[in-house]
Amino acid sequence: MKRLDVITRPENLDKVKRILAKHEYSGMTVTTAMGAGHQKGSLKEFEILNVDLNLLPKINIMIVVLDEDSEDIICELQQGLTTGSVGDGKIFVSDVIDAIRIRTGERGEKLL
Repeated sequence: MKRLDVITRPENLDKVKRILAKHEYSGMTVTTAMGAGHQKGSLKEFEILNVDLNLLPKINIMIVVLDEDSEDIICELQQGLTTGSVGDGKIFVSDVIDAIRIRTGERGEKLL
């Protein structure tokens, strides 16, 4: 199994959900975040406060997928979320060695 952490603009959530649904995945955890990368962006709302936070609103979407589906999903996410502009986000990929459903104790890939 692979864990995909997709950090992107908040308006991209529906695109991510559509891509996952196409591959028959619905499980995800979404958290709001503030971040800065190479874009070194700032928001006009912070300019009013005379504060330079250098952070932009993002979301972090955590998804766990089967190994055999991961590359297709990653490619579709990259193609679907790119605008060609700095600040589109990042996808971090890591291995998941196990998963446990708390309610039943079931383990492994069948949870997906």
